[in-house]
Amino acid sequence: MNQLYQTIGITKQAVHQYAKRQAIFNQKIANLVIEADDLREAHPGCGVEKMYDTLRPDFIGRDRFVETFMELGYRLKQKKNYRRTTYSTKMYYPNLIKGMIVSKPSVIWQSDITYIHAGNKFYYAVFIIDVYTKKIVGYTVSDHMRAVANIKALKMALKENEAPEIHHSDRGSQYIYNGYVALLKANGCKISMAKTAQDNAYAERINRTIKNDYLEYWNPKSFTQLKRMVKKAVNHYNTERPHNNIGKLSPVEFEKRLLMKSTFHQQSITIFNNEINV
Repeated sequence: MNQLYQTIGITKQAVHQYAKRQAIFNQKIANLVIEADDLREAHPGCGVEKMYDTLRPDFIGRDRFVETFMELGYRLKQKKNYRRTTYSTKMYYPNLIKGMIVSKPSVIWQSDITYIHAGNKFYYAVFIIDVYTKKIVGYTVSDHMRAVANIKALKMALKENEAPEIHHSDRGSQYIYNGYVALLKANGCKISMAKTAQDNAYAERINRTIKNDYLEYWNPKSFTQLKRMVKKAVNHYNTERPHNNIGKLSPVEFEKRLLMKSTFHQQSITIFNNEINV
């Protein structure tokens, strides 16, 4: 072995030091895998890059982390949503948000409806997101697509948050329901509507995130389980999940820092016709 070390130009001591460093690294990876498994239990659809942002290990860089955990089998498979949940009507409001620059909360809320399969039935969820903070401000889960479910989600949002300047949605009939429109106008909200899914991208993305990153893995079997799991998912999304577009903070933490204006720089976002990673 000594002759081999001499031939390749390294010392026996260097080999032992490398082996020692590698053993320490391997142990840290083993500990990190335990943390990753705990994170996946709370957030089953957490991608590897977002996993790095959440765990923030101090001994390994992003690229090596991603490569290592991909090799360990943490790659996710994404599924697409093809089921239609809203149907356009002839009556609609114009798109008021395209090209807008937003630099504070409660300027634009977006909302959408999505289906969720549980057991052998389909149920429906309504989510309302603050475009700037990325926080889900209101939601509801129901066994129907009637507008009363949307009103329930909107009332939740208005109870805990300042009413937005603009409420934006697709042209679904639930969003032009008299009771829904009256509630928005009573709170001084302008009404804006998208012609395509791309014009309602934040809300569309929330639907996929809650379904694909959480519920797809938890696999609820009943309406009761579904409601409990959606609540758990929304809580994790709002309080724990880091978001690239808000400094890799959770929406709740981002909101808190916005209140400390002297120590936290507020950035602006522009509403375009493309999806934003939330």
